Amino acid sequence: MKYALVNPRWTFEGSIYFGCREPHLPLEYGYAKALLEAAGHEAAIFDGQLGGLSREQLRAQVAAYQPDFAVITTAPSYLFWRCAPPELRVPRETVRDLADAGGRLIAIGPHASTTPRAAIRKLAVDGAVLGEAEEVLPKLAGDWATVDSFAWRTESGEVLIQGGPHVTDMAALPALRWPDETVARHAHHHHRFEAAPACPGAEVEFSRGCPYKCTFCAKENFRTNYRKRPLAVVLEEIDGLIGQGIEYLYFIDEIFLPDKALLEALVGRSVKFGVQTRIDLWKPDMLELMGRAGCVSIEAGVESISEEGRALLDKRSKLTTAEFTERLIEAKRHVPFVQANLLDAQVDSHDDIEEWREHLQKHGVWANKPVPLFAYPGSPDYRKRWGLPDDDAWERALDDYLKTYAEFSDIQESNPLPLSRLETE
Repeated sequence: MKYALVNPRWTFEGSIYFGCREPHLPLEYGYAKALLEAAGHEAAIFDGQLGGLSREQLRAQVAAYQPDFAVITTAPSYLFWRCAPPELRVPRETVRDLADAGGRLIAIGPHASTTPRAAIRKLAVDGAVLGEAEEVLPKLAGDWATVDSFAWRTESGEVLIQGGPHVTDMAALPALRWPDETVARHAHHHHRFEAAPACPGAEVEFSRGCPYKCTFCAKENFRTNYRKRPLAVVLEEIDGLIGQGIEYLYFIDEIFLPDKALLEALVGRSVKFGVQTRIDLWKPDMLELMGRAGCVSIEAGVESISEEGRALLDKRSKLTTAEFTERLIEAKRHVPFVQANLLDAQVDSHDDIEEWREHLQKHGVWANKPVPLFAYPGSPDYRKRWGLPDDDAWERALDDYLKTYAEFSDIQESNPLPLSRLETE
């Protein structure tokens, strides 16, 4: 069977999307391609975003490939499954473009995982993978009635949901190798600020999932169990990228936990990297090692400047705010750029927040203004408010968000639209 793995040409007009709008390596498709080929299938990645393809060019390339299956993701890359655009406007446009050119149409991503019936209905696809898709996609070449972690539309129009979200065996994922032209196009260095890019960047994954259950994190229906890839495999992948001329890596891990073996292995390699992590889990000696290993960017989840706010967000940290502050300043001694992420817990005063931000900035640490909190379907926050997600979950969450907040993050659209307009315009 032939599989076309399609990343749309993403646009975000009117969206509350929090993520980076630059192209990134489609790691989920890299893994899927490798596993499909290992199972005896053909697979090709068609990346509208990284390839800079128009909708017409993307459709023409997929049609020329003549696939049996076209797989379309509902989030720009694995890095942003946890903060995907709520709307399905762009994936739906892509599905429509491929309706007579892509064979059987399959959706993957957070929408397919959390609200599969709504995703199948809105996108008009034949099926949707629940959870992590790499190991499920090869099974679609057989009888769909036997495939777990899959929802599909029968001939009568009924949508059957089989099993729960899939959890990938990380040891089964090989070291990824990307075409030279793909790496060469990857000019973006995600969350790097200490220097301008001189060579290509890349993304890589060391671990997946997170052992914590913060209320705001959309991870209940995918990428929830914490797992690590084998160190030797990750280093093989990194060495391949270094050989292709990259100078910067971003680890897409939901939470980059202290791992001495990985950091010591990176010390001898000529590469810089960035991470996002919980700074409260790092001791001074490990922060020093992180700097020696080549880390130039840390995005640290603090979320709230008060113990009360962090408790409301179920942050479950033993550190006080003063200790958080000390740890951030210690990190800056070893890493050129350190950012403290804040969310709007709606309990911290504006003056206290600004005083804390100014104090950190005097020590070279950047702290953003608190970002409005979106109750993603699949997050504990959504479940606490409205129960388990139903077919209207994304509409409900976005309507509530737009009613609650009058101002938005500077990385969002200034006048975001409700889903009813985003998915019809």
